[in-house]
Amino acid sequence: MTRMPQATESNADALPRQQRTYSIGELAQIFEVTPRTIRFYEQEGLLAPSRQGQKRIYREKDRVRLKLTLRGKRLGFSLAEIREVVMMYDAMPDGNARQLKRLLELLEDKRANLARQLEDIRLMRLEIDDVDQRAREVLRQLEDTP
Repeated sequence: MTRMPQATESNADALPRQQRTYSIGELAQIFEVTPRTIRFYEQEGLLAPSRQGQKRIYREKDRVRLKLTLRGKRLGFSLAEIREVVMMYDAMPDGNARQLKRLLELLEDKRANLARQLEDIRLMRLEIDDVDQRAREVLRQLEDTP
């Protein structure tokens, strides 16, 4: 059985992380997405690989931006919100108080939304449990009826 090399092994291990580069296929494998997904985020301005002819070359900054983007999508952020957060992340060392306050506002909004969703899920589970219990009782009565 041939062992498949890990995507990160294609770059020299001796290189500092900031100097490493990735192909679109390597990023797709690392994050378990399709190259098409990565190209979409590139079109949306969330990734900016350099090019050598037709070949895209992604740097560590692109890897981090893709990671933030995918995490943001999982958490329900819109592409506009993700773009805003990613741009703030990029400017973080030079970021100003206004940017950081906006980032905190976005995060607080998401936190509040997640809390509401958790409560909705809790209530929905209670309702499902109630319907389940009533359906089982009716089924038992039907089965006991001669």
